[in-house]
Amino acid sequence: MNRPSHFLTFALAAIAFGSMVSPPPASAEIPAIASRQRAEKKSFTDGEIIDGFLKTAFGAEYHLAGRVDRIRKYAMPVRVFADGNRRDRKAQLAKVVADIGQKVAHLDIAMAEKRVAANVLVQMVHDRDLDRTIAKSYGRERAKEIKTSLDPQCLSGFRKNDNYEIEHSDVILTVDNGDFIFFDCAYEELLQSLGPINDTSSVPWTMFNDEVSMGFFDVFDQYILNILYDPRITAGMNVEEVKAVLPAVLADVRVWVRKVNHLAE
Repeated sequence: MNRPSHFLTFALAAIAFGSMVSPPPASAEIPAIASRQRAEKKSFTDGEIIDGFLKTAFGAEYHLAGRVDRIRKYAMPVRVFADGNRRDRKAQLAKVVADIGQKVAHLDIAMAEKRVAANVLVQMVHDRDLDRTIAKSYGRERAKEIKTSLDPQCLSGFRKNDNYEIEHSDVILTVDNGDFIFFDCAYEELLQSLGPINDTSSVPWTMFNDEVSMGFFDVFDQYILNILYDPRITAGMNVEEVKAVLPAVLADVRVWVRKVNHLAE
């Protein structure tokens, strides 16, 4: 099932233009997600993980301005606010956020009770209102570019500072396209809003591939996010700087990912 979701990165000050821990029960009960979890590939070589990290953490699927050859990440606690009328979707989003927080070692992420306390705003809209919401958020002309280039079903973007530290993220999710689409979009867009924004068709195991639909936080993407949020990987680092510390970082990340997923040595 192919679900187009996309991340946008923009210029600075404009847009940057997506024990064992179990999957959220609500998503685990969905047959399409459960079957993917049973078939999930969980063993990867160092080369496969490093290749996937470099391809998703650098660059951007769609951008209007600004350099995209640097690490972008939050250097502060991440607080997520859900804006919408669907209580059930808000509860599901909270489980997605909790799942991400449990599986990424050095990421402080949680829901916020008030919008003013959040640096990630998730707008939950009906599918019929998606285009209008994008236009309201990004302007009509830019919305037309997004529609033409991406034709998204869900969307995310962030604003960063001069040091490539993410300061604010915006996520748009539709609430009425079914449970699988909701979870699939929620995981990918939230995770991309944290920094790994480049979709790639050359890595078959990541949800940051438009041909791959997961609906849950898979092991391969846990590697990507745990590498990104390791303290030795800092905002603004270039590829060569990252490669210099990756072997040591990956060794520690492997221990963590094995632990939280009960994987064999």
